[in-house]
Amino acid sequence: MGTTHHAPTTPAWISAGDCRLPDLLAVLEEQTRLDDYPHASRVEQQVLVYDAATLRAQLADPAVGRDVRAELARALSTGPGIVVFAGAFDDHGVLDRTTAAFNRMIADQHSRGTSAGDHFAKPGANDRVWNALEKLAVTDPEAFVAYYANDIVALAATAWLGPGYQVTSQVNVVNPGGEGQTVHRDYHLGFQSDEVCAEYPASVHALSQVLTLQGAVAHCDMPVVSGPTLYLPHSQKYSHGYVAYRRPDFQEYFVAHHIQLPLTKGDAVFFNPALFHAAGSNHSSDVKRMANLLQISSAFGRAMETVDRERVVNAVYDALLVARANGLSDEGLAHVVAASAEGYSFPTNLDRDQPIGGLAPQTQAELVAQAVREGVDGWGLRARLAAQAATRLSH
Repeated sequence: MGTTHHAPTTPAWISAGDCRLPDLLAVLEEQTRLDDYPHASRVEQQVLVYDAATLRAQLADPAVGRDVRAELARALSTGPGIVVFAGAFDDHGVLDRTTAAFNRMIADQHSRGTSAGDHFAKPGANDRVWNALEKLAVTDPEAFVAYYANDIVALAATAWLGPGYQVTSQVNVVNPGGEGQTVHRDYHLGFQSDEVCAEYPASVHALSQVLTLQGAVAHCDMPVVSGPTLYLPHSQKYSHGYVAYRRPDFQEYFVAHHIQLPLTKGDAVFFNPALFHAAGSNHSSDVKRMANLLQISSAFGRAMETVDRERVVNAVYDALLVARANGLSDEGLAHVVAASAEGYSFPTNLDRDQPIGGLAPQTQAELVAQAVREGVDGWGLRARLAAQAATRLSH
């Protein structure tokens, strides 16, 4: 009888002890070949670059459009994990009007004595506008319409997520002398701690990266000295990356081996959220590096029914306290909280609901569990829930 060979199996759980730099290096051995991507114009530092004007001419044929989307999905999944569209926003009048609107938002934040930090930089070091999409729609609806009518944004979004996607936007300005970020992965699991990531099975680690698409539109020329984003092409294929990226050996490797692409005003870059990346430090003396960061979400990341979780928690809380006093175990308490309260930090208003001690704000479930531990009564819980809900409103 012949020998039976079994394909290696993916572990059911991923822990920090499973993360080995040589495993990442094995993934990174793959090179980006232009021949594999017939609609790309060139490969630059392992990154696929598409000429937007050429694509627009090709997309007039619906059959070609399907081929292009399939190619982009392959590039983002099993390819380098990142694509650049040169000249994605070719109308600089639209771009300039939107830039002016973003600058007014930043000036308004400064005039009110508020400054928004991102997940990595301290407030005031750079300028960040959270929920810039809604703010642009309210302050300059004409600019919003012209800007988001862009066909390249829609092309990238539908290639990765299909129809029904939702766009969010955060403006990030790294000022001259502004420090960049440490290497990381992005939303969803990328915003969770190592401990939280390790609680999710490996299947969710694989799922997380197909729920969102990360993008950035260059609102000015971005020479390397100004600190455009650092990337590690192909790193999205490393299955342990959500747990691994904070390890010192992985961070040191990223610092030594990342690539950095200059961008021209109007270029757009899109990448798999699992790609190792970090905003660069701005070493220029005069470039205020502005990018509109696009986080585009799948239509499917939602429950089937609308449930008012705050109402449910308030309704059962007194009964929960009684059950706790009568011996309900920690495990039982956790199960009830999971069934009744919102267990995820997002979406929220990051102007007001700032992350504390990590990259994600307190969840409703964490608030409820804390209230039980502290013996807060029902009215006290209602006040806490109402205050938390108010911080999450978009305006």
